[in-house]
Amino acid sequence: MQPRTYGMLLVFIATIIWSTAGLFVRGLDLDIWTVLGWRSLFGGLTLAIIVFAKQRISAVPGRVPFYFYPLFGLMAAISMYGYVGALKLTTVANVLAIYATVPFVAAGISYVWLKEAISQRVLIASLIAFVGVLIVAGFGARPEDVAGNALAFLMTVTFSVLLVAARRYPALRLAPVNALGAGFCVLLCLPLMSHTLPSLSEILILAAFGSTTSGIAYLLFMTGGRYIPSGEAGLIGLLDVVLGPLWVWLAFSETPSTATIAGAAIILVAVAWYLWSGLRGPREPRRTLKSV
Repeated sequence: MQPRTYGMLLVFIATIIWSTAGLFVRGLDLDIWTVLGWRSLFGGLTLAIIVFAKQRISAVPGRVPFYFYPLFGLMAAISMYGYVGALKLTTVANVLAIYATVPFVAAGISYVWLKEAISQRVLIASLIAFVGVLIVAGFGARPEDVAGNALAFLMTVTFSVLLVAARRYPALRLAPVNALGAGFCVLLCLPLMSHTLPSLSEILILAAFGSTTSGIAYLLFMTGGRYIPSGEAGLIGLLDVVLGPLWVWLAFSETPSTATIAGAAIILVAVAWYLWSGLRGPREPRRTLKSV
């Protein structure tokens, strides 16, 4: 399998897993901080198991400075925490609109940090997808949304930095980074979450929620992002905005609005066009596949 195809596949699978988050949340009658705390705990445990199974610190010859792990782990925690915090302080629509800037932010960081050129296809597809998300999210923002919007943008920036760092440092093990991020996130949530033990059924849902969306999906996305341009990974990740409401609609009959359907169609067209045109274009030089 070509490295680029491998990377796109991992990012696509991660996006599908992330898009199921709404299904888990609908099955839980817990406050948002309790959900995030338990989700991070189970996600961290899943990643810790992967770390111990590998029993290695570096994936390829050459090691990164040890302090990179707590540094990037903290960024992962801020990204996880910022997402839920933003949802608490502002509307989902605003958070989605800001999250849609991931391809731009990641491409910009890559340009400055890695000197990675921003292709015309990425720029065109990202602009079209951004229009679609704006239609889904709406344009209205209230003055009281400022704090939530700031957290959403902080989440977007830290996530983009992690995505670019995965390409910049091939020896950086992503499982320990995200495991530390989940652990830091648990500590951040402790003062805010309920200390009453959830029921057995809720524990099982939280375990599935955390191990998939906060553990495996994060690892797959960051790993896949090593083999494709950061802007491209962010663009594929926008499918989450489309698939998330779709699963909830199918499972709980929550009919999306006309604006949501129209915006989702634009996002799908933009991503499909980019992927299709990319597969028909010149192949990138072969790269060696690396462990996670």
